[in-house]
Amino acid sequence: MNRHDYAAKLELKKRNNIAAGLVSERFPAVSGIVIHMTYYRKAMIPLLMVRTLNVFPTSYAYFKMDCMIKGCKGGGFDLTTVLADMIKMHKKETRGIIFCRGNTEALEADHARIEYEAVIQYKKPPKGNS
Repeated sequence: MNRHDYAAKLELKKRNNIAAGLVSERFPAVSGIVIHMTYYRKAMIPLLMVRTLNVFPTSYAYFKMDCMIKGCKGGGFDLTTVLADMIKMHKKETRGIIFCRGNTEALEADHARIEYEAVIQYKKPPKGNS
């Protein structure tokens, strides 16, 4: 990737983060989120990476990760809806699978996926409030 493409990608990421806002602003009841992800690819050795993401109230509320498969365009894994639904229902943990839906002729439709487990910690309500 040349410098111009890399700089443009960083600028887009910065704009996306700012547009998403902070976790403390978007989800004020949340004190922390831990997301365990295992990335798989369609290959002889399918395990690509294991990652744990710790999200704090001061973190950006942007939960989309790019696909790591070379040649994948417009794909990735977006946990925004999953996390927003969990928070709306005050759910503490969930597990699931998300497939990359990137469109490219060189890759199969199921070229990559993540298996995730998300755990959300909520702030304790002030004492005396019912």
